[in-house]
Amino acid sequence: MDILVTGTSGFVGGAVGRHLRARGHLVTGLSRRPPRAEAADRAIVHDLSRPLTETPRVDAVIHAAALSSPWGRPAAFEAANVEGTRHALALAARCGARFVLISSSSVLYAPGDQEDLAEGPAPDSPPVNDYARTKRAAEALTRAHPGPWTILRPRAVYGVGDTVLFPRIARAARLRLLPRFRRETPARGHLVSIDSLVRQVARAVETGAEGILHLVDPAPVGIEAFVTEALDRVGLPGPSVRVGVAGAMRSAAGLEALSRRTGWWEPPLTRFGVAVFTETKTFDDSRARALLGPPDIPSAVAVARFARWWQAGARLDDPAMGRVGEDP
Repeated sequence: MDILVTGTSGFVGGAVGRHLRARGHLVTGLSRRPPRAEAADRAIVHDLSRPLTETPRVDAVIHAAALSSPWGRPAAFEAANVEGTRHALALAARCGARFVLISSSSVLYAPGDQEDLAEGPAPDSPPVNDYARTKRAAEALTRAHPGPWTILRPRAVYGVGDTVLFPRIARAARLRLLPRFRRETPARGHLVSIDSLVRQVARAVETGAEGILHLVDPAPVGIEAFVTEALDRVGLPGPSVRVGVAGAMRSAAGLEALSRRTGWWEPPLTRFGVAVFTETKTFDDSRARALLGPPDIPSAVAVARFARWWQAGARLDDPAMGRVGEDP
């Protein structure tokens, strides 16, 4: 198949592009910067917050480009995640191509523990942050699309090539500022490795699966235990500063308010970040399993691969980047 992947200069889009090429597909990469190594056969450098006039001949558009961050200016999220999706959908319509949106599980989040969240439309409740708000809007645009569409919701993508999630955790760990939150029972949650994600995305395109699907690892994990193990594998200290959840939320809210008044710098602690560590979030992925097959790369395998890559220097030109998604 001829497949256009947006965001090939980034973590998810780059990995998806490489994996699709390894499976024999012809990949056109569309991103604001040149694609990551081996992520595309052909590159279009363009910011999708503006319409694209070019109309490449492709069978499918996988929209992975996004502003993925716990904090930022609302207008920046709007431009990247809403207008970017609008223009990617217009491109798919012009090409007569099926459309696959890489969304986010955060569209379902509400304060507190949530278990077995269903593969259905996002609720009307207040979103937890601007990232979730604009991803909900992207999903609404996709569901209104007249052509064939698929919405894939990964949760907390980690693994080889990660430039978003683990680097933030590692910075806090090096400074010994990673909190260990007090909670009666440890928070659990589904995550998804980049290895599992790229395989499931490829299957979604190849099978023509439609609707809303959750992409998660085979089983949920204890969040603090998972982070501690990952840090230990790369030689960094685990969470150590004992902090109450309510106090952390108050501190995060204060830092967020200060940021809004003084330039929108990213606070060292956000309410979303506290929630990731302290709230149980698990997901029903039965539709994804039925249509795509079960996720088949255990978390332990993906963490081991990531640790080897990180210890080798976490280079984006490391040959390990090209092995993402391979069989264990």
